[in-house]
Parts: sequence; C-alpha cells; structure tokens
Amino acid sequence: MMPVRLGPLLLAHPIINASGTMEILDLAEVLGPDVLSVPPVAAYVPKTITMDARTGNPAPRILETPGGMINAIGLEGEGLKGFVADRLPRLLALPCPLIISIGGFSLDEYVGLAAGLREALEAALGDGWTAKAGLELNISCPNVHSGCVSIGSNPAETELVVGAVRKIWPGLLIAKLTPNVTDITAIARAAEAAGADAVAAVNTYKGLVIDRKTLRPYLGNVTGGLSGPAIKPLALRAVYELYETVGIPIVGMGGVATARDVLEFMACGAAAVAVGSAAFRDPSVGASLAVDLWDELTARGTSVADVVGVAHRPV
Repeated sequence: MMPVRLGPLLLAHPIINASGTMEILDLAEVLGPDVLSVPPVAAYVPKTITMDARTGNPAPRILETPGGMINAIGLEGEGLKGFVADRLPRLLALPCPLIISIGGFSLDEYVGLAAGLREALEAALGDGWTAKAGLELNISCPNVHSGCVSIGSNPAETELVVGAVRKIWPGLLIAKLTPNVTDITAIARAAEAAGADAVAAVNTYKGLVIDRKTLRPYLGNVTGGLSGPAIKPLALRAVYELYETVGIPIVGMGGVATARDVLEFMACGAAAVAVGSAAFRDPSVGASLAVDLWDELTARGTSVADVVGVAHRPV
C-alpha cells in the first residue's frame, strides 16, 4: 500500500523499529509465533552487534523520565559469532527485510563485522542476499566511551569508516548519526561522500539523571541516551536540515508515537521512520502506526511520495 525503497531493499510501508528497542525473537516467546509471521514493522532492526560479546554497562541502566526515557545499556550482546550462529538464521526467516546494526571500536572492527555478516548472508541466501538484508553503521551510541560514538562525531573518521565498509558491502548501507555534535549535516555529508545509501537520524541525546535521595548520578554509567517525545522537536530539526543537505534517503526517528508524528518526520524529509521508545509500552505499535498512517494519507488525499519533504516546499 505504501511501498518505500531503501537502496536494494523494498519495504511494504515506511515504519521500521529503532535498533535495541524491540527484540522480536524474545517477543515471540511471550506473545507467540504470530509476531514472527506478521512482524509489526516493514523492516526489522536488531540490537547493535559488536565484534566480541559484551556485558554492557553496570546497573541501573534504564529509567523513565518526563516525556521519555534514558538508557545506558552499553551495547550488551553475544558478539558476531553468537549472532551468526543463533539469531541470524532465525531472523532471516522473517517475511520482511532485515537491517543489521553494527557497532565497532575501530575501523578494523567495522570492516570485520561487515565482512563476517556478508559471508554468513551469502552462505544462507546466495547471490540474492542484498534484497533481504542491509547494514546500519551505529557510529553514534552515546553509552560507550570510545569507538562508535567518537567516530560519528568526526566527519573525517565517519568518511573513513563508511568508505571502508562500502568497499566490501554491496547491500544497503545506512550511517546512523549522533545528534551530540555541533553540525550533524557535516557528518551526513561525509557519510554520503563515502558511499552511504542513507542516513538515520537521530540516535539518542546524551543526558544525565540525578538520584533524588543520594543526589548522585542514577545510572551506573553516569550518563545515558535520552529518547521519547521530549526529543521529537530536536529530531525533526535535524531531519529538516539533513534533507536540505544530502541527496540520499533519511530514516527519521526520535519520539515517534503516533501516525501524525510519522507524517511530521516525512514532511521534514524522512523517507522511512523508526519507532523506538513507544515500542516498550506497545510492541505492536509499528503495525498500528502503518494502519493509522494509511488512514491519514487517505484522509488528506495524498501519498507517501508526495508527503516526503513537503515542509520544504513553498506554500
């Protein structure tokens, strides 16, 4: 009904999930296998994979805040080998495209992750794997103290990493951008110049919560990433500026909870929109957003193609 193309991937509609906010295999254990046969999103994005297994940051790691939530998970996960051996085969059975998020602490780690995933995908799917799976470079996580967050804060580093991965990755390549920089458009231009097919904006905003009893930082990591409705105006501004700067598609995210939020991101220039924090309250929110978006577009007598970037056009 509302097809969207991101590089070689064709999505049935513009709604995907933000990495780390919806573990669909875990959901299936609680809600049943229907969530796997009819996913609530048009493309599924697993939590970020790192080269080695990680335990993440010390607890506490997550807290609800006024207008959102703050987290400092710290890229906890099983590492590349564990992902390829266990989760990847099950995720490839989903009837929607897969966008795999990777996070590295050096150029070599990003290249190694991309190479390992390409090898696994070619073995599982053959030459046609690029129509099923894409790659998201997480160069913007605020909850680790080196590597991906520092890379995404520097245009030269961003161009180097994106360019190196581009050389070995023929499928969809998205650079996920941090808002914790002076000029997000400079990072986006570097990613585009290096061959990224799209950029995703924005990752969470770096923040801090004080424990009211102890008057010390609440999170074990001290700082964390703020998400939810509180950041939506900031995220919209970032997408708006990026649309005027780069010629590649934008995946918008930040505080999405309703179909009208989706419309606002699309009006600012997003070709696809990711839902994050809202999925913690309602794991099926992506499906309801797609239905509500269709209703909104029908009521307005317009289409996805006509809405994208409309905020930039003269009245």
